[in-house]
Amino acid sequence: MTHKTTGIVLRTVKYGETSIITTIYTELFGIQSYIVKGIRQATKKSGSREIFFQPAAILDLVVYHNQVKNLQYIKEYQWGFLYEHVLFSVVKNTVALYVVEMLLHCLKQPEANPELFYLVQDTFKQLDGGNDLLTANLPLYFALHLAGELGFKIQGGYSTATPVCDLAEGQFTSEPPNHSYYLDGRLAQHTSQLLSIHFYNDLENIRLSKEVRRELILAYQQYFTLHVSDFGEIKSLPILHQILG
Repeated sequence: MTHKTTGIVLRTVKYGETSIITTIYTELFGIQSYIVKGIRQATKKSGSREIFFQPAAILDLVVYHNQVKNLQYIKEYQWGFLYEHVLFSVVKNTVALYVVEMLLHCLKQPEANPELFYLVQDTFKQLDGGNDLLTANLPLYFALHLAGELGFKIQGGYSTATPVCDLAEGQFTSEPPNHSYYLDGRLAQHTSQLLSIHFYNDLENIRLSKEVRRELILAYQQYFTLHVSDFGEIKSLPILHQILG
């Protein structure tokens, strides 16, 4: 049986001489692995079709799905959204790869989560058309809202009564906890501000220094390490720090 679904490419590796195996986050089935045969054979008429399976590509798919198999097959594919910048701009592509890597570290089981899928899809679309400030702040926004969709949103907000963000407990509190995993001062304030945003365009109004942005993204990685089993190291972070001034 075949199914139509939108999918976001997360990773692609070569398989055999002419094929690939691609990991795609799908709207219908969650994260899935697909084999695409013969795609690395360029033809005079269509050229190489590997471009469809770059990380962050959004595709409309017709797929075969068998629940008992780990490797599925794609029958048809075409662009679901045509990027103007994400696949070609060094800065935007670096942000996109960070988002992709976060998903690869968090999505452990092939379960559908439509709200998370729409968050990811909207994030990439907004990244494509956003200005420099939106692009720079997007990794922070995405990390916090990804946590929310995965079930461990930071609760509460910054105030004079709750000026500390406890990362281990995932909430704003009145006093620093008896461990080092917390934010206070301006870092707690910025976190509360980012949590309160519901429209991507509001990211264009948040001005952060390179140092503050670096401290926040590292803190959010620690937050995921505390709440996601075997989260691991995000290898794209050093490049992200370099390009987001």
